[in-house]
Amino acid sequence: MTAPLLECTGLTKSFGGVPVLEGVNLSLAPGTVTALAGENGAGKSTLMKIISGQYSADTGTVAVNGELLASGNTRDAVRHGVAIVPQELASIEDLTVYENLFVGRELTRGPFLNRRAMIEEAMQTLAVFDVAISPTARIGSLPVGLRQIVEIVKAARTGARVLMLDEPTSAISEREVEGLYRIVRRLRDRGVAMVYTTHKMAEIRAIADRVVVLRDGGLILDEGIDDVSDDDIVTAMIGRELEALFPQRPQPGDETVLEVTGLQVEGASGPVSFTVKAGEIVGLAGLVGAGRTELLEAVFGARHSSAGTVTVRGRRVPRNQPAAAITAGMAMVPEDRKLAGAVLSMSVLDNATLPRMGSFSVAGWLRGKTRNAAVAEAMSSVRLRSRGLGQEVGTLSGGNQQKVVLARWLTGRVNVLLLDEPTRGVDVGARSEIYRIITELAAEGMAVLMASSDMPEVVGLSHRAFVMRAGQLVGELDRDALDHPAVQESVFRLATALDAAPPGPSTEHDQEAAS
Repeated sequence: MTAPLLECTGLTKSFGGVPVLEGVNLSLAPGTVTALAGENGAGKSTLMKIISGQYSADTGTVAVNGELLASGNTRDAVRHGVAIVPQELASIEDLTVYENLFVGRELTRGPFLNRRAMIEEAMQTLAVFDVAISPTARIGSLPVGLRQIVEIVKAARTGARVLMLDEPTSAISEREVEGLYRIVRRLRDRGVAMVYTTHKMAEIRAIADRVVVLRDGGLILDEGIDDVSDDDIVTAMIGRELEALFPQRPQPGDETVLEVTGLQVEGASGPVSFTVKAGEIVGLAGLVGAGRTELLEAVFGARHSSAGTVTVRGRRVPRNQPAAAITAGMAMVPEDRKLAGAVLSMSVLDNATLPRMGSFSVAGWLRGKTRNAAVAEAMSSVRLRSRGLGQEVGTLSGGNQQKVVLARWLTGRVNVLLLDEPTRGVDVGARSEIYRIITELAAEGMAVLMASSDMPEVVGLSHRAFVMRAGQLVGELDRDALDHPAVQESVFRLATALDAAPPGPSTEHDQEAAS
């Protein structure tokens, strides 16, 4: 049996008397990828920070190749070949790729930097991993996925034998994910032991040899990937059987709440028309860059549209005016909650006040009691887990941050709910809660339009779904088509212009798209 490359024994850690890790044992064999799973707050980040020397453990030890690491000493961890690529990348945007690769370890010739040698070595290192990036490109000009790969290559170049990747695909496109997988597999083939944290079951299956699950600071599951089912992993993460990830969909009503006619979105190849009824959840599927986000933003008025009409409950909403959309009862939950959805440094109360500031103020003065009562009721309706309305949103888990971004609209009337990737970066337990909230809001009569790159999410939540390509709707799937076993293949063929009709009964829109 191969001796472990990394071995953690009895690790414990508390913050302010609250236990975060409780006696965790973990060993990593060389040339393996271990998926580290668990809900937000389970202790994953704390464990990785202890291994990398950023935190000192209260008790327990970390050893690499049998040598104990100095507790809370990042330099000792690096000296023993331990590296971490955090979710928030540490690359220096104004420097070039080669400068980032050599930062702190620059090659010199006498008193001068040997830039030619660094560029040549960077080119050779990138070529080893089949990465087509110019060493002289400014790192800030690269997409997040390529910047992440540069950070991984940097760790490999400096001799990392234990590499930890924290949510590496949370902010990159599907195309970039494949490049990341390729790099991870090459490092595994070279004997590097890797820890890979992710909320996505498909990623665990695609890349991991083994899965370790933490819950409430304790190690709950440690199994080879072939010896454990997805249900086993989910149950270990949330501590209960997940009988149904998706709740029962409400029966939609007959009233058309949202009607979009001939809407020409900036950058789209043609106009878009569709309707959404009261209580109906309509999904938007398609590949990255298909125009789903742009369509939602244009409907809400946050992205320019040059023609067409948007109508809510029979009343026309002026285009390109988000304030008018809000007045009409439209709510928008954006894809990136940290960038566009919430102000992380502000409290739950203040974040929830932002969309409807006028409703809670008179002559510039906030009506404190009215505001507090409305926000408290909205947050209670989504079962927000927090220390109170004064807690900073940035200190909440990802799932609870998403609840704040959604619930802040519920302090007023909502007719149309626009959702862009509603569960991105959210663990599976919180995901099921958000799904329940969405279906409950639909049951109250809201029209829901949801863009998602998670196909099971589209299939599990939607009454109908549109497939998008180049900003246009190229296919419509009714409930029978969504239930068909070949639905994912059909969506892919429509999204890539392979001209396959959706499975099951076709609709009028399908026939138009095929003609």
